[in-house]
Amino acid sequence: MRTFPIASITACFSLFLAAGVQPATAAQPTYGPQLEGFDYPHPVQRFAFESQGQPLSMAYLDVAPKDPNGRTVVLLHGKNFCAATWESAITALNEAGYRVIAPDQIGFCKSSKPQRYQFSFGQLAANTHTLLTQLGIYKATIVGHSMGGMLGTRYALQYPQATERLALVNPIGLEDWKAEGVPWRSVDQWYERELKTSFDSIKQYQLNVYYSGQWRPDYERWVAMLAGMYAGDGKQAVAWNQALTSDMVFNQPVFYEFPKLAVPTTLFIGQKDRTAIGKDLAPPELAKRLGNYPALGKRAAATIPGATLIEFAELGHSPQVEDPQRFNAALLEALE
Repeated sequence: MRTFPIASITACFSLFLAAGVQPATAAQPTYGPQLEGFDYPHPVQRFAFESQGQPLSMAYLDVAPKDPNGRTVVLLHGKNFCAATWESAITALNEAGYRVIAPDQIGFCKSSKPQRYQFSFGQLAANTHTLLTQLGIYKATIVGHSMGGMLGTRYALQYPQATERLALVNPIGLEDWKAEGVPWRSVDQWYERELKTSFDSIKQYQLNVYYSGQWRPDYERWVAMLAGMYAGDGKQAVAWNQALTSDMVFNQPVFYEFPKLAVPTTLFIGQKDRTAIGKDLAPPELAKRLGNYPALGKRAAATIPGATLIEFAELGHSPQVEDPQRFNAALLEALE
């Protein structure tokens, strides 16, 4: 048996930690396929409806303020996020008098994970609009983060009369990755990739892409939320739905339609974000220039009629998580 000097082992471990990857020191939680076992900051309600010939259940938060101002804000989560991730924003909006609706889209978090579903941003927008109509909400401000920004854009294009204002928080889809040269993946390939997801892989990705190499202990909660579904007995269903929605995100760009937006729009862009779907398959030179949010945010603001651009120089993909106080203040100011 080959042996290694203790000093060499210690040196290797130090390099491992220096790279930003720290192995989990305690057992990670395990959650069900609809995130059973993970508590949300407010009571979860369910909207049962039929879509594409099957019964589905959409989980959502409906949080009323103590002193209503008569306005409603709908918070749309990103692909690697859930309604719960909006926790601090919900509190800030409630305190300012807003009613807040935060749904988990079909295929995500506490909502149904259908085996057969034609995912499209148009379909998710229709599901959301049906939910709001069921709740008696006929006009609302739509706030979308990450993938939720693509969905929010589609919602505002599809239902302009129901959209009071649009706020896009580090939305993905500010560039067409396929047109830029990122190789196409089949759903089966996305699925094989998703099956390899773990706590450590999620953390490493977020560290590198979302938070520019800077990690804080409070981010771990959101990593565990996602990883727990992959660690549970619903892993295959979760991975399959994530594969289907990855295909949706990659193949359904919305930024070509930015000039058609007819509602007041504000962009909130953390400048250190480098998110780009499929970057891992792109040639090195292409990968370097993808996800350049300082440039992409300015281009989007110039393309959307009358858009306002708010930049956070030292923040990344999730300003509402990195600096809730600053983000919430900026969001409320934009809404006022």
